[in-house]
Amino acid sequence: MPASFLPRPRPIVLFLVLGLVACQPSDPPLPNIIYMLADDLGYGELGSYGQTKIRTPFLDQLAAQGIRFSQHYSGSPVCAPSRGTLLTGFHTGHSQVRDNFELGGWIDSEERGQMSLDPGTYTIGRMLQNAGYVTGAIGKWGLGGPGSPGEPNLHGFDYFFGYLDQKQAHNYYPTHLWRNGERVPLDNEYFSPHQRLEGDPADPSSYESFAGNEYSLDVMADDALRFLEDNADRPFFLYLPFAVPHLALQVPDSSVAEYDGAFDEEPYLGDRSYLPHPRPFSAYAGMITRMDAHIGRILAKLEQLGLTDNTLVMFTSDNGTTYTGGVDADFFDSSGGLRGLKGSVYEGGIRVPFIARWPGHIEPGSSSDHISAFWDMMPTLADAVGVTSPSGIDGISFLPALLGEATQTEHTSLYWEYHGLWNGAQAVRMGRWKGVRLGGHDDPEASIELYDLDADPAEQADVAAQHPEVVQRVRSVMESRTESDVPRWNFARR
Repeated sequence: MPASFLPRPRPIVLFLVLGLVACQPSDPPLPNIIYMLADDLGYGELGSYGQTKIRTPFLDQLAAQGIRFSQHYSGSPVCAPSRGTLLTGFHTGHSQVRDNFELGGWIDSEERGQMSLDPGTYTIGRMLQNAGYVTGAIGKWGLGGPGSPGEPNLHGFDYFFGYLDQKQAHNYYPTHLWRNGERVPLDNEYFSPHQRLEGDPADPSSYESFAGNEYSLDVMADDALRFLEDNADRPFFLYLPFAVPHLALQVPDSSVAEYDGAFDEEPYLGDRSYLPHPRPFSAYAGMITRMDAHIGRILAKLEQLGLTDNTLVMFTSDNGTTYTGGVDADFFDSSGGLRGLKGSVYEGGIRVPFIARWPGHIEPGSSSDHISAFWDMMPTLADAVGVTSPSGIDGISFLPALLGEATQTEHTSLYWEYHGLWNGAQAVRMGRWKGVRLGGHDDPEASIELYDLDADPAEQADVAAQHPEVVQRVRSVMESRTESDVPRWNFARR
């Protein structure tokens, strides 16, 4: 029969076919991801982790709406290497950046940043770009300065705004920030963030030269809101490494005033490291509370845009509380009873708060004692978005722990090394055991301390003599590190 005489399909059949197609199940949308990283915020400095003097209502609410981890670890006790482990999935025994490696100087004309990530380094940003995400980083970078091969736009981030050089982040009133490789002037005059007070400590005017017009935290938080608005209709990954509460003690007066009458405090007069402040306790608490308020704005923006239910929000810190510059960690119980501060591989230097919320996936008000670390984030996010994690990294996914599932794989060991203090420091976590070795740069036989964290979370009783077999296992992990290309980042060999 000629084709022109074939019967035409009836409209009702066509409608049925279309209806069947429309009813086919579709893949769930990719979750948006926001990862917020405080700078030098201690394990005990959030209300949800026992803090009583510093107010953090929005982060406490986030914990109530999600999960709180009690044994989460940063990648290092200092800034740059911690960020490196987070972004690459390698701990500091295998990573490129194993300590802060400063280039250039402090003044604007000498801004060069830190050791750059090697070209081609595979990062979380690149992984999520490849998965179909638009990626942004707003805050403090610290892994490559202006014009270097380490700039964030060369390592998987479509958008960057903030500090490239972490030395510049010692001043919250900088003359400029950076956006996608371009210098962005701010309405601030240059001054050194490392001064001692010259005037009368009791005279408020003595401190006026240590402030400017545009507070960088505020500027970057506003930019984060714009990023959310601009990318609300596609999956996004927003990395927010805010510089708070890293020194110097600087915050607008309105945040200091929130703590009027709260503390009996004396002026901090400053030194060659950081700036003076007339009310150091109030300034420190005010900085954290101001960051918390901006996080509240970000959470409100997600709600306004209808993105709350499909957004995984996480918050943590890059290492423990600092030990200088007018900060009183004892007064605030910043480490929550743990031993050590920033720069230490004891628990107070590396155990950090970790909070996550993902409505419909994470049980509100839950907690986990799963032992996890920054280098686990890459495989965890790969698992969450349904892509394959790169092989050969040190991390394992802790998505099951986030979701409250019983299928979580545990680490046999976690490893840290640090080279800025202690003549070289190493630490290993193996279940309940924590091994610490100090002085290994020059002494290949440096002793290993051993602590039972189940019985002694404050690391007060060295039980190495009672458990020589555990000490040997710890030593084997320490000796499994790879040699660094930077000679001073290596240990003496036996």
